[in-house]
Amino acid sequence: MIKKELQALVIEQKILSRIYVVRNEKVMLDRDLAQLYGIETKRLKETVRRNIERFPKDFMFEMSKKEFETWRTQFATSKEDRTGLRYAPFCFTEQGVTMLSCILNSKTAIEVNLRVIRVFVKMREYALTHKEIFLQLAKLEKEVKGNSRDIENIFIVLKELIEKQNKPLPPRNKIGFKQYE
Repeated sequence: MIKKELQALVIEQKILSRIYVVRNEKVMLDRDLAQLYGIETKRLKETVRRNIERFPKDFMFEMSKKEFETWRTQFATSKEDRTGLRYAPFCFTEQGVTMLSCILNSKTAIEVNLRVIRVFVKMREYALTHKEIFLQLAKLEKEVKGNSRDIENIFIVLKELIEKQNKPLPPRNKIGFKQYE
């Protein structure tokens, strides 16, 4: 049981490491998806082109030359990694990956798509959780800014009290019974 969970975590981590942000969209590249599906990138692209009406721009887009060059320079790729990078890749959004399961009708494709979609969902939940935290921090920051003068005053008074404590006390008159000689 633990071994299966560990394998699932490793696969999810592999998928997560292959999700990039292009045009402010979280996408997976055609070559990474092809590798996960166990097919050649060329075959994946052919299948997509044959079913291009299923992939509107919000499901899949091809990187522009400039985006492609920028992307290549951001990732230090070895010669082995550069294979298949002669042409700008197709970028599939979460919906595009889902649509791939419709046109790639294999057991492997369905299993991979389920895992990829689960990773996208986890990422969305994670982002929403962090968004709530950021909203709370912003709210707290506004409250603190409104009270900053009060906080400054508190610190001034505290400093004065500390300074008074550190000053030696002036000599005091003795009290008590006086003895006469």
